[in-house]
Amino acid sequence: MSKALPTVVIVGRPNVGKSTLFNRITRQRRAIVGDEPGITRDRIIGTAEHDGRKFELIDTGGIVVHDQEYIPAQILRQAEVALECADHIIFLVDGRSEITGSDRDLAQMLKRLGKPVTVAVNKIDTHAKESLTHEFFELGIANIFSVSAEHGIGVDAMLDHVTAAFERCDTPEKQAEEAAQQAAQEASGEAKVQGIKVAIIGRPNVGKSTLLNALTGQERAIVSPIAGTTRDAVDETVMHDGREFILVDTAGIRRKGKTHDMAEKLSVVMARRHIRMAHVVLLMLDATEGVVALDATIAGYAHEGGRALIICVNKWDEVKGQAGEKKNAFEEQIRDTFKFLDYAPIVFLSAKSGAGVGRLFKLIEKCYDSASRRVTTGELNRFVANLHFEERKIYYITQHSIRPPAFAVFTDKGPALHFSHERYLVNQMRKQFGFEGTPILLQTKAKARKK
Repeated sequence: MSKALPTVVIVGRPNVGKSTLFNRITRQRRAIVGDEPGITRDRIIGTAEHDGRKFELIDTGGIVVHDQEYIPAQILRQAEVALECADHIIFLVDGRSEITGSDRDLAQMLKRLGKPVTVAVNKIDTHAKESLTHEFFELGIANIFSVSAEHGIGVDAMLDHVTAAFERCDTPEKQAEEAAQQAAQEASGEAKVQGIKVAIIGRPNVGKSTLLNALTGQERAIVSPIAGTTRDAVDETVMHDGREFILVDTAGIRRKGKTHDMAEKLSVVMARRHIRMAHVVLLMLDATEGVVALDATIAGYAHEGGRALIICVNKWDEVKGQAGEKKNAFEEQIRDTFKFLDYAPIVFLSAKSGAGVGRLFKLIEKCYDSASRRVTTGELNRFVANLHFEERKIYYITQHSIRPPAFAVFTDKGPALHFSHERYLVNQMRKQFGFEGTPILLQTKAKARKK
């Protein structure tokens, strides 16, 4: 969480509409919304702006203060981390129901923090229902607003109050300061380095959340032996050796037939969306279970999306026997199953103990740089001069895009190159130019001969 911006945290008991309000304020469908209570578990972070004031907004899981069960207790723990850095707290309650014991307990907890708290009475979508707001003064919090997160009613008035103490970012002085900083950057030749977006994907319970926590050095995501604990995608920004990494822990992807409730279906859709948005994908495998058919399906999503990819074999410390022989056999199994991922490096690690995790940052950066690499047409023409195809003549190759690297191959005739010839050409390009960890796309174009 960045302290460059003030932080607003939304809290409340389960199913009062926190994720709906979060999406409304951030103007994104970032958090999963549904009728089932307890969909959000980890804290979700976004950036919002109201009346020229930018702030960081955090959505938390539904809090039940005295619930000792594992998942509710971990949700409370995640919320407490968010509340520690909060500059303002929005306490969301359900205006259509009476004040509950959970509401009272949570109100007492928030008052003890000594931070600004605003009560937002949700689901007040008509003037007739505004009278329902008054009973919530019993909670002992002075600032109360009627809102409808679903329809946006009353949200602006509430945000006027919540952000009143925040610094405006659209003042002439602020704009002049930002312009001066940008001019200084350009004068010194310092280009802003783009953050690398990394999606952690895999089946349920292979250790994705544990890996996120290991990479960030904090308990950022809830970890439990219960498959399907993560539902929303959980992201965290990390600086490592001067490079920014945006790490996203996605929900475990199941087979379509095995996905029953609405929350799981939505979480799988969101996971696939984050694969498409990522620069580099970490595919998590469970060393204790071996490679299964679903792993290949999930890997296919990343490959089809043209994402750079690293295969992470987790729980390697739990594999019994001679490590060297077992590692060679496992790697062979991976290569046999994932023939289409012959470009992907394999890392054996233990997210729980941290063994092997440290080398991931350098490897992620290397794969990102490979996927972003541009080769000049001159270099490609010199490369083509050393190639020999019996089937046809290749006049020249030119690169037209990156992430993934995509090339147009101009030949003396169509149609597309035979699979074996295409594979040979890609292998030769990797040998000459690198491109480790990224797929390469080829598009064959027949060039008409001059008469």
